[in-house]
Amino acid sequence: MLKIFPLLLLAATTAAAAEQSTAYDALRVLGHEMARDAVNHVISLVGIDGAPQPEKWKILLEDTAGADAMREVEIADGRIVSERAPACAVTGSSEGATIDTRRLNLDSTGAYAVASHTAQKSGAQFATVTYDLRTDERGEPVWIVTLQDNSRRRVGTIYVGANSGNIARTEGLFAGATTQELETDRDTEDTGGVLRTAKSRISHSFHQAEVEARNLFERAKQSFSDFINRD
Repeated sequence: MLKIFPLLLLAATTAAAAEQSTAYDALRVLGHEMARDAVNHVISLVGIDGAPQPEKWKILLEDTAGADAMREVEIADGRIVSERAPACAVTGSSEGATIDTRRLNLDSTGAYAVASHTAQKSGAQFATVTYDLRTDERGEPVWIVTLQDNSRRRVGTIYVGANSGNIARTEGLFAGATTQELETDRDTEDTGGVLRTAKSRISHSFHQAEVEARNLFERAKQSFSDFINRD
């Protein structure tokens, strides 16, 4: 039963998304209502309190009408509901970098499936998720999926490559171990006994989650270019 869990999760996620707008849906609305070229100027795409998808998406994009200007667009119910200058400055290592939408291969449904399964392998329980699609320090698109409990407190965060579907990083999961620690633990002989056994079990769970995440990605993979060109 555990071996087919990723497939069941992906099917359930896809079915739920049929009645909720995904990130790709929001980008398509942006292209329809503003200009097709607008999708080439997106800096970030954020959706909060998704269950599994959020009620609205907030898109930050370059304002081509002004130098160094940006616009913040909110999309809900299949339309743009607000457009304004951003309330605060852009933060993050990829500050101001636009997303190359041609490299997007994972919609928010797929990001949820990968993140949810990773959380399950870690033993973490959550109620809602917040999505943040932006570029990493190498300019690659990445989904930052934050898991929240019923009180909206952060349970953990999972960084999923939006091009390749790889788990780039985790925070707060797998007993608090960093991704680097989990990656190198297999080659470390620093401890023995109960502690080493526990570390090995956690590391094994992480690497198993990585493998199963890649399988989920192959099934959830969807090119944004193909998606928007269907119109």
